[in-house]
Amino acid sequence: MKNRPAIYLLALAFSIFNLTALTAQERNIPERILPVPETVSSELKAMIAAGSAPFWNDHPASAQEWKAWVNELASQVIKELPALREAMKVKVTQATIADVKVFIVTPDEIAPENANRVLLHFHGGGYVLNPGEAATSEAIMVAGHSRIKVISVDYRMPPDFPYPAAMDDALAVYRQLVTQNEPARIGVFGTSTGGGMALALIHRIKTEGLLLPGAVAAGTPWSDLTKTGDSYYSNDTVDNVLVRYEGWLGDAAKLYANGHDLKDPQLSPVYGDFSVFPPTILVSGTRDLFLSNTVRVHRKLRNANISSDLIVFEGMSHAQYLFDANMPEAKEFLTEVDGFFNRHLKK
Repeated sequence: MKNRPAIYLLALAFSIFNLTALTAQERNIPERILPVPETVSSELKAMIAAGSAPFWNDHPASAQEWKAWVNELASQVIKELPALREAMKVKVTQATIADVKVFIVTPDEIAPENANRVLLHFHGGGYVLNPGEAATSEAIMVAGHSRIKVISVDYRMPPDFPYPAAMDDALAVYRQLVTQNEPARIGVFGTSTGGGMALALIHRIKTEGLLLPGAVAAGTPWSDLTKTGDSYYSNDTVDNVLVRYEGWLGDAAKLYANGHDLKDPQLSPVYGDFSVFPPTILVSGTRDLFLSNTVRVHRKLRNANISSDLIVFEGMSHAQYLFDANMPEAKEFLTEVDGFFNRHLKK
């Protein structure tokens, strides 16, 4: 071997490497320390340095435990809402549309270009979190920033109301909206579960033969309830919000699905048909457990020749652009969504 030309040894090394790469199913990643990136805002740096959400690995074992857990977390969110409503200059009222509970978020002043437009919002929370008023924070931020009316759907959730209750509520509200508003003037949006529901609603609308809305904004959508996609693994424990699929998140997927196939497009819309779809903007972060969920939807849309924007924030874990309305990344998110809807919704 020592008399072999160097080029021969190099070729042999590449051959062995390629053979290993073709047969190996896993890679062993060395333990490492991830620094707080210098390339993000000071507000986001603080979120990254704060570590994981304390409740990520909670596992409620009964319907009663799920309800108590959800209500405790919701009470913490609700405390922050009066200040947020005041800062964003909006009013929130409860109502029902098609027998579904909703919150109507109205800015003190509606922008002239949005006089005939309305946005339909679905909240995040793994299909189990943020009932009632706790569901409205993202709707408040978008309504206030864009000065547009937002209808936030307080859809039914498990353990009392598993799939398909949430999607039935989503469709019922949309069906009523299109009797009063031109579909091209309706935008649909949400983050996490809400982003997944926005995508799944489009699939459902097509099945029902209804006219499509003008545009969709899906923030870090839970588009695949199974543990499929690279970032479920590569960002495992890197994301300090969701942290791991094996925490409460995986339990919530099974609780909501209630025995249905998790790859049903109404549960995991990434598996649906994107050949006819409204223009869509997608948002994620480099540390987001759902980064692959977001990227895979973007590729499905692009491959179907659908107009789709993808925004990926540096260093950001799951949905952290909603954690502080004053954070530069939050303002960027709101500006991107506002601009997208303004370009694609009919005036």
